[in-house]
Amino acid sequence: MTGQVLYAQLLYGGSGIVLVLLGLWSFLVHAPLLRKLIAINVMGAGVFHILVAIAYRGIDTAPDPVPHALVLTGIVVAVSATALALAFGKRLDQ
Repeated sequence: MTGQVLYAQLLYGGSGIVLVLLGLWSFLVHAPLLRKLIAINVMGAGVFHILVAIAYRGIDTAPDPVPHALVLTGIVVAVSATALALAFGKRLDQ
């Protein structure tokens, strides 16, 4: 049972690292602003995955609530920042 839980945690953290790297690559390669914004959001999702994977402390104990609170706050900030960036991009196109 412990091996399966540890495997799931490593898989979740590893997928977060892959998302961060994919977002970074996309941010560096693509020129349009909308694609760069999407790449930043993908990197943010990867960071959220990593934080949730870090929060795990073991089967017998509850996960650390601080990374979970950071993820929830980060989601709200990411949505707000994305909306602001889209508004600025629309104004820039006009």
